[in-house]
Amino acid sequence: MSADFAGRPGGALVVGGSGGLGLAIATMLAERGSAVAVTYRTRRPAGDHPAYELDLADHDAGAGVVERAVADLGGLHTLVHAAGPHVPMVHLSTVEPSVMATQLAADAAGFFSVVQPALPHLRSSGGSVVAVTTAATSRFPVRDGLSSAPKAAVEAMVRALAAEEGRYGVRLNCVGPGMLTDGMAARLIASGELSEQALEITRRNIALRRFGDAADIAEAVCFLASDRASFVTGQKLDVDGGYSV
Repeated sequence: MSADFAGRPGGALVVGGSGGLGLAIATMLAERGSAVAVTYRTRRPAGDHPAYELDLADHDAGAGVVERAVADLGGLHTLVHAAGPHVPMVHLSTVEPSVMATQLAADAAGFFSVVQPALPHLRSSGGSVVAVTTAATSRFPVRDGLSSAPKAAVEAMVRALAAEEGRYGVRLNCVGPGMLTDGMAARLIASGELSEQALEITRRNIALRRFGDAADIAEAVCFLASDRASFVTGQKLDVDGGYSV
């Protein structure tokens, strides 16, 4: 097993570390030698990692959580943003502007409220940020705009920050999950918002003709956060089985 993070001072903060994807990412980072802290909104995850309650709608709370993580971990070498509330699949024409504003605040402004206060610590460590977004910004599915549009804003911020922070040795990248057997896709399947017919159509749109899982996303995140990706910044890696081809 790789030990990419063994011996690195400080640790990794996984925002949204209680969800299916965030939990898998936090677990894999720990397995590969990193100290890890996580945030959660309502469900405190089991385990020995430091865990902090964080509502990303409270844009003043992110800085305090970052400082707690830095204190508990002895520094910060990685910030992973993997938070994502359940978003219903609806046509954008039916979305009230106030609902879109709320989603933009939760996803885009929520991301910025954590990454901005983390930058001084990441500059000190020559660290990196990995934002878990969506493959749906590369190939837009119908009824996914309420989820994909705010995540596109996150991706734009990642590229802008990569251009600005590279001079300090800080890298920023994105991982774009496709259809998975865990995470948000699993919630859409469980809620009935994706019927069996829709799922079969989706499979036919994926080059590999199958769905991925949380471990696939965690592998990509850990690679981009590691020194093996030391010359990669401002990029997005879609982990989608070829959906966006």
